[in-house]
Amino acid sequence: MPQAEDRCATPSPATVPGRACGSCTLCCRLPDIDLFDKPANAWCWHCIAGKGCSIYEERPSVCRDFLCLWMTDATLGAAWDPSRSHMMIYRQGPQITVLVDPDHADIWRLEPYHAQLQAWADQGASTGGYVIVFQQDDVFKI
Repeated sequence: MPQAEDRCATPSPATVPGRACGSCTLCCRLPDIDLFDKPANAWCWHCIAGKGCSIYEERPSVCRDFLCLWMTDATLGAAWDPSRSHMMIYRQGPQITVLVDPDHADIWRLEPYHAQLQAWADQGASTGGYVIVFQQDDVFKI
């Protein structure tokens, strides 16, 4: 599973106007975060369910700099809101990484998600791009 530090190697792009994290806290659960000794799919001990980070104002840059793809890509519709899709998606160079909420492990295989993930993989293939899905302990390359 990719570590949170890896996600923040480049500055975060601008947020799509009108989008906000709201009550979504998937980034507090799905990735492993070495800084907090937090394994993947476990809640960060700073996270308050349904509210967010208890150290929000003092959160480290690994958290402060991260924005998921739904927050930065205006082409993704409401279905891709992580609180609805149960997936946290981000770009990492030529790779699109999908972390799936273990409580909804097979959602990435359903529509409209699977077709879009396949389309991203097809679009990136000519330049070495790909989509990788982390579903609990399983990893799938599309």
